Amino acid sequence: MKKNKLLKTIHYALLAIVFISALFLPKFVFGEEDLTEICQEIIDKGQQNLSKENYQALLKKCQALYEEEIAEIQEDLSKTGAEKKTLENKIYTLNKQIKNLNYQIYQSNLIVKDLGIQVEDTGTSIEKTSFKIEDSKEKLSNILRTIYEEDQKPIIEVLFSEDELSDFFDNLIALELLDSKSKEFLQNIKTLKLNLEQQKQSLDEEKDDLEHMVKIQTLQSKDSAETKKEQEYYLKITDAQYQKQLQEQQEVEAKAAEIRTRLFELIGISKAPTFGEAYELAKYVEGITGVRPAFLLAILTQESNIGKNVGQCYLSNANTGQGVSIKTGQKINKVMRPGPPHSITKDVPHFMEIIAALGRDLFATPVSCPMSIGWGGAMGPAQFMPTTWARYKDRISAITGKPSDPWNIRDAFLASGLYLSDYGAKSKEKNGEWKAAMIYFSGSTTNSAFYWYADNVLKIATGFENDIKILEQNP
Repeated sequence: MKKNKLLKTIHYALLAIVFISALFLPKFVFGEEDLTEICQEIIDKGQQNLSKENYQALLKKCQALYEEEIAEIQEDLSKTGAEKKTLENKIYTLNKQIKNLNYQIYQSNLIVKDLGIQVEDTGTSIEKTSFKIEDSKEKLSNILRTIYEEDQKPIIEVLFSEDELSDFFDNLIALELLDSKSKEFLQNIKTLKLNLEQQKQSLDEEKDDLEHMVKIQTLQSKDSAETKKEQEYYLKITDAQYQKQLQEQQEVEAKAAEIRTRLFELIGISKAPTFGEAYELAKYVEGITGVRPAFLLAILTQESNIGKNVGQCYLSNANTGQGVSIKTGQKINKVMRPGPPHSITKDVPHFMEIIAALGRDLFATPVSCPMSIGWGGAMGPAQFMPTTWARYKDRISAITGKPSDPWNIRDAFLASGLYLSDYGAKSKEKNGEWKAAMIYFSGSTTNSAFYWYADNVLKIATGFENDIKILEQNP
């Protein structure tokens, strides 16, 4: 009887344990097939009563699940994208994109949780290793102290302090063992310190990964909110309105393609870049100088227009500054202002230094011909005079890491940007760019005869700004 009672008691106790487990443990413990529901529960509630090993195993399973879901949606979106563009398909696509983003956010949450456990484990491991090092240090210290104390005793005292000669030798053997043990502890400390450094490096990397994933979560949430907002908009319009938008968008995209591939004419180079390439260069310069890309492109366009109208020349006489027309071979005076070496105001000496540094031919390198007044000698797309280039060449080289070249497009763009920036083109004042354009062309802002230059540059810049807006909206 007593045996039966005991068995019944055990039976009811087991049933109670199973019942309580069903209430409090996640479904994963019981092998529930609906993994999606289980993963959502883990995301919402965390580890709960799972062991760390089971929890991490489940995190890996859920990550794999969401990877499969994301791949499936991507394949579906690819098929839908090839179908006819209708409002219904657009809304369906947005629904899928929102679902896809949700899965990506879930996946990021799981990775963050997994990294959190890794950081915690590594931290614990570092604490244990540090404790082992301190323990080994203490033991080593005790051994060294004992060896030192024995070593300080005179040999006679050691010899006669023992009753038997065999005891003396036993002590020697014990000291040798202590010495051997001290070496063992020392090596152990070195190994532990190496492990500690590796663990600390792992911890830093895990923390960096964790921080990176948190940033990704923020971006994903923002992307999801924007997609939902877009979906709400399309739910409010008709299919006819949507088709009209598509037509307008196609026209804008065609315009953007035309702008991007349009050649950007520059003087002094053999192959003109496209407008898209020139704009990328101008953006690069903006990051360094703060000069607006549309304004920089307008300056370079104006300079090229002037250069083409005047024509191109070669210097033929370094002493007189005389040159020849590249097209006709006709002799032309005042192609470049001559002067003694290292002259501040004369161009030929600076031109000779620039040419020598680049390994070019002094008398076969194109420069601008003179206008109706003044001297020629401007170089490359930016049309810098040699004296002016000499003031900027070291700044350009410091940025690019190579000798500055007036006929190199990137260097020319950069030189123009630096010059315009120095003279107020990055200023937020309304006429900052106008003043910079005037100085770029004439060296001052007071000569009304040159107002046309600055006015025309700003007019060109307005047109470029409109083109750039179209490019930015249709990358």
